[in-house]
Amino acid sequence: MSAEKIMHSLSTLDLERNGFPELRGGNLGVRIACTDEERDAAQALRYRVFYEEMGAQPDERTRRLRRDIDEFDEYADHLLVIDHAISSGAKGVVGTYRLMQGDAAQKLGRFYSSNEYDISPLTEFPGRLLEVGRSCVDQAYRGRAAMQLLWRGIASYIFLHRIDVLFGCASLPGTDPEPLSNELTYLYHNHLAPPALRVRALPERRVEMLRRDPQALDHRRCLAGLPPLIKGYLRLGGYVGDGAVIDTQFNTTDVAVLVKSELLADKYYRHYERRLRDALD
Repeated sequence: MSAEKIMHSLSTLDLERNGFPELRGGNLGVRIACTDEERDAAQALRYRVFYEEMGAQPDERTRRLRRDIDEFDEYADHLLVIDHAISSGAKGVVGTYRLMQGDAAQKLGRFYSSNEYDISPLTEFPGRLLEVGRSCVDQAYRGRAAMQLLWRGIASYIFLHRIDVLFGCASLPGTDPEPLSNELTYLYHNHLAPPALRVRALPERRVEMLRRDPQALDHRRCLAGLPPLIKGYLRLGGYVGDGAVIDTQFNTTDVAVLVKSELLADKYYRHYERRLRDALD
């Protein structure tokens, strides 16, 4: 079955919630948030991880609500990892990823990444875009299972909505780029996006990524020093943009990441072929 047939068949299946199949792995499932309570649970989880655990700086409203909320949430879909052993609803949310399609960004007027990068190479790209961000998993669930489910959920979403390019800002911890010099140099030298897709940090926010002699780097050590999410993008054949950006609010150094969707589709092709065969028999 071709990838195009898979996408068509998935879109015509009697899917469970909001046209999106819940994917399961043991007690864990991944699906799109369906209710205000589930979206609130995702924002509460983001607050716990970003502000209480990782040292982000809340404004007065964020501190009072104990929620990570911004204007993009209203326009986005919120992918959830749910532990059904706790609850099949909001109380079971243990992971989340925010997904915003190009059509939704047009309604709002911009993508989140445009705060840090000139993304015109993407917005001028003749295809459907998906911006991903605000990824986090509860500390007790940061193993292979939850992250695999998030990736499977994103792959399913890409199939359903016929996305061509996935992109977003991914973070390295801390706001001092010097301790991250090896990792930033490694990313720039080995995974820089081709010119047609190369987003660039806004000039007033740009931090140089090429900070060391690339030939002197220990690549294995550099990879080990990267956050799991960035390593996941690289394993899928992803690229990075030109220039890093310091995000003082979230206590991070950000890089732009992008993946052409066929790379993600290829990885999960057999999974969906099996799933469709079972569903259509």
